[in-house]
Amino acid sequence: MKTRRIVWAALLVAGGALIGYAALRTEDGREFDENLFAAANAGHGVRTDRFFGGVTELGSLYAAAAAAGALAITGRRRESARALAGAGATWLLLQGVKRVVDRPRPFHSNPEGTRRMIAEPHGTSWPSSHPAVLTTFTRVAARELGIGVIGRVALTGLDASVAASRVSLGVHYPSDVASGFLFGRAVATLWPRAGAAGPRGRTGRG
Repeated sequence: MKTRRIVWAALLVAGGALIGYAALRTEDGREFDENLFAAANAGHGVRTDRFFGGVTELGSLYAAAAAAGALAITGRRRESARALAGAGATWLLLQGVKRVVDRPRPFHSNPEGTRRMIAEPHGTSWPSSHPAVLTTFTRVAARELGIGVIGRVALTGLDASVAASRVSLGVHYPSDVASGFLFGRAVATLWPRAGAAGPRGRTGRG
């Protein structure tokens, strides 16, 4: 099972890297990425802007910390700590990647053709850390809390909404959020699990 997780995580990382390579290093990939961005960022009404503006910061590390705090209050301290630690590791990892890749954000590359609907974020564009952080947190939390299929699907929908918001609001290209999403899933897949030793090794509700 551990080997399967490693292989799956490697595939996720490879997928994210390939998306980034295509968007950053190939002419067709860059054009496709920019066209997708233009379509998503063009504006789809006030309600859409408000919705995306309301959910986008759920992908921040601050939001992950707040969610972990809420879980801890309900008595799930160990589970919340694992999820927050995974999200923090994802954030640190992606900040390092951002500095190496150094891709300009859309509103820097094309200021006149970009609708930037929120305050200017720090850091560079690829990969996007918001969907990565949220995805790691939700996947690890869902696993630790024993959330069922319906709940996991709902959380994945939340992850996707935050990813879409970063593009619609003008701060990331589609390839940024797609790669970030896959990297976040990879970290969650490899993140240590509670209760791996069997019934006697399972941790309680802290």
